[in-house]
Amino acid sequence: MSRISIVIPMYNEARHITRTLLAAQHAADAAGIECELIVVDNGSDDLGPQIARQFGAQVLSMPGLLIGALRNRGAAVATGDWLAFIDADIEMPEDWLTLLIKIQTAVQVDILGLDLHTPAEAPWYANAWQRRMLRPSAETVQTVRWLPSANLLMRRPWFDKVGGFDEKLRTGEDKDFTMRLCHAGARLLSVNQSVALHWGYEGSWREWMGKEFWRQGSHLQLLRSNGMSLRLLRFPMLSIAAWVLDIAAIFALFNGQVYLALFLLFLTSLPALALSLRQTLKHHDPGLTLQLWGLHWVRLQLAGAAFILSLCHWNARRPARG
Repeated sequence: MSRISIVIPMYNEARHITRTLLAAQHAADAAGIECELIVVDNGSDDLGPQIARQFGAQVLSMPGLLIGALRNRGAAVATGDWLAFIDADIEMPEDWLTLLIKIQTAVQVDILGLDLHTPAEAPWYANAWQRRMLRPSAETVQTVRWLPSANLLMRRPWFDKVGGFDEKLRTGEDKDFTMRLCHAGARLLSVNQSVALHWGYEGSWREWMGKEFWRQGSHLQLLRSNGMSLRLLRFPMLSIAAWVLDIAAIFALFNGQVYLALFLLFLTSLPALALSLRQTLKHHDPGLTLQLWGLHWVRLQLAGAAFILSLCHWNARRPARG
């Protein structure tokens, strides 16, 4: 690797962008790699763009675009033979790029993503939700079918081969993009030998629910762009089934059938329990399992609402976040 271009989409991230840029530059310096920082601003009204320029980043002003379009605009002006996409609230570890160089000597690396964690001060729900994606430290490198774009590193030709991110997707553009890369033959690696920190964690319960509702709105668009598949249909169908059981439980309660209502509500919690067990089995942490059980149950309800609204052609827009 001789030169890397790091593309950072941003919207009102003045509180985080300094940390993000400095960490990325330090990682490049530690690996002895020439680094190009490109911040694509989505119309911020804070000091984020000025701060980014002070730290040597090229800042592109692109208000009104969705997140995939922001990343594509940054890639269009990038000159590196490797492309990295990181969000404006992500602190990459200093050994990020050094780690890639080491891994390259042992295995083929086309696309790479590091595991994410939250800082110690994050609330329990933000911490638990992030930990669900962490793997035990013994499983250092794993081949996967898709990666989140909070931090994503790839060889430039792969980006060009699949035509970049889908610019029509409000959310879920990372899953769509990396699934297309996988289908094109790229090898995607998830690495947890080192972790990146997500400083843009949800600071309130309301914010967590709002973000999850927004994220779940991508299912219908992903089905349209990637075709019908059991993997993409699985969660929307589970969420719709949960809604049906919830409604049945409400009717049973109004009819005085309390035990039936409780049984139906218990049934709605089983998919959430299965998901939490699958994600925490190797962590041996019953507390985390219980936390994720509750969070997954709430997520199922939010996903059902988001999917139904998507079917009704709900087209609410939200600024692209870094």
